[in-house]
Amino acid sequence: MVDAMDITLWLGSARAGDREALDRVLTVLYQELRSMARRQLAGQNGQTLNATALVHESYLKLLGSGGGARFDDRAHFFAYAASAMRSVMVDHVRSRLARKRGGDLKRVAEIPEDSESPVRLDDNLLALDAALNRLHDVDERLAKVIELRYFAGLSELQIAELMQRSERSIRRDWQKARLLLLASMQER
Repeated sequence: MVDAMDITLWLGSARAGDREALDRVLTVLYQELRSMARRQLAGQNGQTLNATALVHESYLKLLGSGGGARFDDRAHFFAYAASAMRSVMVDHVRSRLARKRGGDLKRVAEIPEDSESPVRLDDNLLALDAALNRLHDVDERLAKVIELRYFAGLSELQIAELMQRSERSIRRDWQKARLLLLASMQER
């Protein structure tokens, strides 16, 4: 059984450029990443992107980070993995829409209140991604809260611990960020 200390040490080595250490971390945390990916893709019948493919594509993004990614601890690793998964899902939807005839994006404003809701691989994801990028330009902290809650599936308490803030502040940030994103998505 691998304990949290081993993972922290491996993450430190991976941060220093040791790809074997990153491989060990990914091997140990693979099932948790698959669970995260399955939650993201729940209810996506007939999609070509499955949980295994999402984890593997995300792994390639982690490796392709050129050592720029910092994994201070397990929470930071999952935050980065959530960002990589978001990127893979957005790329998948863009590719699918580009193949469709008349792949114009229709903006559908929807961000579930429940962070357990799966991410829909449709035009809504592209609209959400664009709005999240705009929010990041305005308030990076709010964008991070959305990404951690919606894409990583972390609870408000877990996000609070990760960001070293109170759970109550994170709850306010989540509500504010959702409103800003919805407004941004409806404008486009």
